[in-house]
Amino acid sequence: MASLSDQDRAAAIAILEQLRERIVAVAGEDRERLFQMRRYILKRLEFDERGTPTQRRRLKEAKRKSQLGLCALCHTALPNRGAELDRFRAIDGYTARNTQLVCHSCHQKAEAERGFA
Repeated sequence: MASLSDQDRAAAIAILEQLRERIVAVAGEDRERLFQMRRYILKRLEFDERGTPTQRRRLKEAKRKSQLGLCALCHTALPNRGAELDRFRAIDGYTARNTQLVCHSCHQKAEAERGFA
């Protein structure tokens, strides 16, 4: 995956600094409120990229059904808990077309092959 240019990185840093200033302005001296606001924003940004846990759980259930309960790579029965969604392209997110449901071992192998391990 391409990294940010120096110009894009500078723009991102400026956005981050503005956001930090706004959070502090709203939270004031309340450290707990500051902490909670940072956490809330962090999770929402994560959801923008990965979807919510509920969305991913529903996708897993649909994949398990369409794959007849088998790992998409080794074709063994998926465990009742611990099966993992494997994205073909991370940038495309957790969608039906961009994922397969796999066992943990196959997920590790797939990520290693893609250079993510």
